[in-house]
Amino acid sequence: MFSRRDFLRVTAGAGAMLALPRLTLASVDSDRRFVFVIQRGAADGLNTVIPYADPGYARLRGALAIDATQATRLDGTFALHPALAETARLYVAGQALFVQAVASPYRERSHFDGQNVLETGGNAPYQVKDGWLNRLVGLLPKRTDSAIAFTPTVPAALRGTADVSSYAPSALPAAPDDLLARVGQLYELDAQLHPLWNAAMQARGLAGDAGARQDAASLGRLAAGFLARADGPRIAMIETGGWDTHSAQAPRLAARLKALDAMLAALRDGLGPSWERTTVLVATEFGRTAAANGTGGTDHGTAAAAMLMGGAVKGGRVLADWPGLAPGALYQGRDLAPTTELDGLIAAAAAQSFGLDGERVARTLFGRGGGQGGMLGGLLRA
Repeated sequence: MFSRRDFLRVTAGAGAMLALPRLTLASVDSDRRFVFVIQRGAADGLNTVIPYADPGYARLRGALAIDATQATRLDGTFALHPALAETARLYVAGQALFVQAVASPYRERSHFDGQNVLETGGNAPYQVKDGWLNRLVGLLPKRTDSAIAFTPTVPAALRGTADVSSYAPSALPAAPDDLLARVGQLYELDAQLHPLWNAAMQARGLAGDAGARQDAASLGRLAAGFLARADGPRIAMIETGGWDTHSAQAPRLAARLKALDAMLAALRDGLGPSWERTTVLVATEFGRTAAANGTGGTDHGTAAAAMLMGGAVKGGRVLADWPGLAPGALYQGRDLAPTTELDGLIAAAAAQSFGLDGERVARTLFGRGGGQGGMLGGLLRA
């Protein structure tokens, strides 16, 4: 007899929740890979891609300012946080570029609202019901499975008409094959549960021996295990959290960036030759205040920094229409002013990744054209 306890054990073993950071994948007919990494919590772009040559930076940040001699100098204006050691190597290899002073259309300072605007591609919170990543999947030829989520709920960026299944590695002992086979037999004649069970077993097979560890490097290896397969997904979304650094920012931001760096390095190494056809976009819902606060941190701001990396990226550059940090240049007298549209960066990177028409991608993802000209016109290698 197959008991309720057996059922709970099987479903836990096949799909228990993966703690942050979390992963969502989609499958399309292409040899290119596109990975969106969201930094939930408003990552501090000024201490990630550091404008060390701007005199306003040291003045506003005080003790929180990163010493440029300890960072990786990218050019005569910007440096990279020292915790991003592997990312710096990608930059030197011409496989990473950074975009400073970017922002979505959102201009308030609510995490939930800002993330909704970033993920749905709307102009205001909750204006659009589906996500831009789901709409991107719709522009590409469909493979066997349109999408797979590694989270209890599908992130807003991937919600929409594309079918989504789920996979979540478990720390519990693996269910024996005999038990799984018996569950499959129970579902065989069930029109609703049979296809869902098959999808779960296919995802389990893709994960292979990736394991259930929840550290950043293991997540990168897990994602690579899916993306590197010939029959695996080609679009992925990875969620990272902990970026809301109101206090004690120096050690907290360093830890978060080190984890991000480890995850990206593991993804690169795990992809092997497929890395040459991969584009990874890292972005956050909004930035943080230009000035440090009284508790060794920064508060919610506006413009931030985005990162683009991968073997497909034409890197070794910092792209910035830099507004400066002088008192009169700050947005509302407190934030780095946005000069580049994050929507335009996303649309350009996505279109160039899959060889799609840039105008069509921009209108489909964000309801407006543009994003291919100027400094966003040659993000990837030909």
